[in-house]
Amino acid sequence: MRKFTHLQASTIKEASQNGARGNAMVIAGGTDLLGTLKDEILPVYPSVIIDLKTIEGLDKIEEEGDSLLIGAVAKLADIASDETVKKHCQALAEASGKVASPTIRNMATLGGNICQMHRCWYFRTPDDRFHCSRKGGSTCPAYLGDNRYHSIFGIQNGCIAASSHDTAPALIALGATVITSKREILAEGFFAANGFKSCILEDGEIVTHVRVPKSKKSVFEKFALRKSIDFPIVNCGAAYDDGGKVRVVMGGVYPAPLRLTAAEKAVEKGITEETAAKAADAAMADAVPLSGNAYKIEIARTMVKRTLLRLEG
Repeated sequence: MRKFTHLQASTIKEASQNGARGNAMVIAGGTDLLGTLKDEILPVYPSVIIDLKTIEGLDKIEEEGDSLLIGAVAKLADIASDETVKKHCQALAEASGKVASPTIRNMATLGGNICQMHRCWYFRTPDDRFHCSRKGGSTCPAYLGDNRYHSIFGIQNGCIAASSHDTAPALIALGATVITSKREILAEGFFAANGFKSCILEDGEIVTHVRVPKSKKSVFEKFALRKSIDFPIVNCGAAYDDGGKVRVVMGGVYPAPLRLTAAEKAVEKGITEETAAKAADAAMADAVPLSGNAYKIEIARTMVKRTLLRLEG
């Protein structure tokens, strides 16, 4: 790991000002960033790392009327076990409890999970050996290479890597809002291939909180090769909104979590075994798999049906 300056911020303003001054990155739990720095996967190494754990109050989970306000530095383990989250935002509690391993969940934060970089092994190869399109290169090696875990719904901004955030589908299904040092962003529009980032944050912009509306029922499902630690092959979140309509969101199938509007339309009149199956088929109608990942279509279809039936059950 190269040398860098470590700053312990005391306020969001201080962290943002230092983050906007050039080659800087922020750290909380560090479960994603430290491996990134050790492997030197980025085209430019940061000279400054800004610690957010020293900012008071960013780890709180609080009720605010019809919503929960969760600090960006709240640990995933705490979110998964919090009784208020489990009661009102069940999908988020379940998603937080299925991230990686217990050790990681006791370090990793909600802000870190939604801001983590994607897991494409070409992007993650040490020493930036594959200078892919996400890093300013001209090609995506996964097109002709090993793409077994990549997108089955096409390209986004030159990338076919699949989103790997477990909490993202749950947050989008619940209609959450990401609050940053500059603005408020609906979670549905927060995630995108954006250079080496997997969200739309600008330089110096820092996630401070996530506001999550309460839902009468929400669920989350995940399929991974090793249940205790792996990133998702496919994950899925579903929730009822204020009007009683179902929102369904899937991860692991596109560079950003994918809202499955066709599946939602299929269950507008209620969720049954038949309508859930139709929703699953509708969700996969536009899938265009790559050379090595057609198997994900059937997994995704099953996940949609299973998630919807759990939501109704």
